[in-house]
Order: sequence, then C-alpha cells, then structure tokens
Amino acid sequence: MAYKILILGASYGSLLGTKFLMAGHDVTLVCRAETAKLINAEGTAVRIKLKGEEDHRTIRSADLPGRLDAKTPEAVDPVVYDLVCLAMQEPQYSAHAIWTLMVRIADAQVPCLSIMNMPPLPYLKRIPGLETSKLEASYTNAHVWDRFDPELVTLCSPDPQAFRPPEEQPNVLHVGLPTNFKAAAFADPAHDKMLRRLEADIDAVRLASAHDSESGGPKDVPVKLRVFDSLFVSLAKWSMLLTGNYRCITAGEARPIRAAVHDDLDLSRAIYGHVDAIARRLGADPADQVPFEKYARAAEGLLKPSSAARAVAAGAPMIERVDRLVQLIGNSLGMENPAIDAVVETVDAKLDGNQRLSA
Repeated sequence: MAYKILILGASYGSLLGTKFLMAGHDVTLVCRAETAKLINAEGTAVRIKLKGEEDHRTIRSADLPGRLDAKTPEAVDPVVYDLVCLAMQEPQYSAHAIWTLMVRIADAQVPCLSIMNMPPLPYLKRIPGLETSKLEASYTNAHVWDRFDPELVTLCSPDPQAFRPPEEQPNVLHVGLPTNFKAAAFADPAHDKMLRRLEADIDAVRLASAHDSESGGPKDVPVKLRVFDSLFVSLAKWSMLLTGNYRCITAGEARPIRAAVHDDLDLSRAIYGHVDAIARRLGADPADQVPFEKYARAAEGLLKPSSAARAVAAGAPMIERVDRLVQLIGNSLGMENPAIDAVVETVDAKLDGNQRLSA
C-alpha cells in the first residue's frame, strides 16, 4: 500500500519528496500557485551525485513510481494524508494561508515529521523537564503550534544540503551534500512503524548505472531516511548550526561556512562542544552526536554561506532562530556562553537593520 504524504514546502521538501516517490509513495507538495502550476505541468527534477559517478544525476518525478501533485495551502484537505512533512522555513508558518492549513492539520490529528532546522514547539514539549514557555521568544509566532498534540510531532535532522539553482526554474533542486535525514521516532508505535517502513522502502531503491557498459549492476541512491529510537538524535544538528551556519552572518558581508568554522578553529571547537553539552543535558546520548573533527572536515568543502546567511544578505527581516533557541535553552540550564551570546547579538543586529529597511 502506498502512503499519501503531504509536504509543506516545494524547495527543500522536494528532496525528501523525491525519495518517497522513488519508493512508490504518493506526494503532494504545498507551495505558491505559480510553482504548483509548474510542478503539475512538468514535475520536479532533483540533481544528485551517486557514488562512483562524476556528474550529478537528474531524477525526474515523472519517471518515478509514486504520484506527485502540487497544491496551494487553501486547496489541501489534511484528512486524506497519512503523514505530513514540515519543510518550510519557520517564519513561513505565520503566513495566514499556511497558519490556517496548520490548524486543519492539527485538528485532523495527522502525524507530522519536521525537516526544519528549527524544531517545532510540540516536539520540544516531548523533552522531559524542558520549560517550553520560556522558549517562545525564539519563534516568529509560537501560537502557530498551539493546537498540535506533541505525541504526533517528531523531528528529522535536515543534514543533506540542497539548493535551488538561481538560474533554473523553481521545480529544480541541486543536492550539494547527499547525507541522510535522521529522524527521531514518534511516540505512537503505529506512527513509528510507518516511518520505519518508509525508511526500508527508500533504502531498497536502486538506479541503473549511468552507462550501459558499466558493470556492477544497479546503484544505491544516497540520501536515506534513518529512524532512531532516541528522541534526541536530531539535536546533533544544533552544534553544526551554531558553529557554522549562523556564524556565516557577520557585521559585514556573509562568509562561507568553511571560513566560519576554520578561521578560528579553537573557538569553533569550543562552541561546538558547548552546544553538544547542552544537548546531553537534555538527554542526548554522546553516540547520537557527530564528532567535531568529522564536522570540521565536512565544512572544508562548504564554500558558500549558509542559507540563513544568504537570506539575511538578501534583506530577509526574519529567519529561523535556532541560535536564539539554543541560547535560551542553555540559559535555562545555567549553561550561558558568551560566544553564543555574540552570535545571537550579530544576527539580531542584521535582522533589525533589514526590518528597518523593509518598514
């Protein structure tokens, strides 16, 4: 039986959506009317590099066994879906059309898997001892999440890196770093069973070799869905975001992730370790986390500013504020850190400037 999966966000969400389509499941992407028209006419195209191949392979939704369509928020009836994936940037959920869809999703009691960097508040409510009321200031509008049952929300670490090439149409996505999505299990065993079936179905997909003359048979496809029993596995991304992504935002021009991490490796190591320590205080197992050395090696190849830094440089008045969230959680645990405070202050100043310009 094919699952029906609703994905809010047709940019980054099309990567996970393509993996579901390859596994034979049906996907609806929620997006703007013009993008929905384009996707319904031409489908999506995701470019990804397979192991042993020099060039990126283009995977087109029209060639896949699952069925794809795209809709505007107003046209969606959440009741007909088995799973909702949240793949928009956190500030986008405050837009009226999206917020009203979120209310319908919450009322329909459909399980939600977030692939946002910013964890949904209902997911954080599943963490014992965490006072989520003190964290609301890090959200654009915390009331978006009021009607959601925490037992129906989980978080998937969005570790793969992908972007829309600016010269291409918005139904094209280029994968730069084909790592795995790492999901914390749902609280309900039935919903957890669905996630694990999706994991297995995606894992089983193979593609023919790029050249008929190649030997070795069908090829594995990177970017898997990995489901973990740990509630905290997705928190490993926080140390990466605070060490690299948000430190791409400076008082001047945005800098690449590589520079943010490697210009002062000792400071980067200290920030990374402190954020990991915050995650462990919440309950994370050290085995859930990524060693700093491994992250630093990966950062050597990240030659562009983070998406958050690019958004700020383009004048965005709001972005996902995982930096502020981690700061507030750390402060609530008595784990203040001046380097994290400096990151938050820099981001605050840049966004304040953008908000004044847009007023």
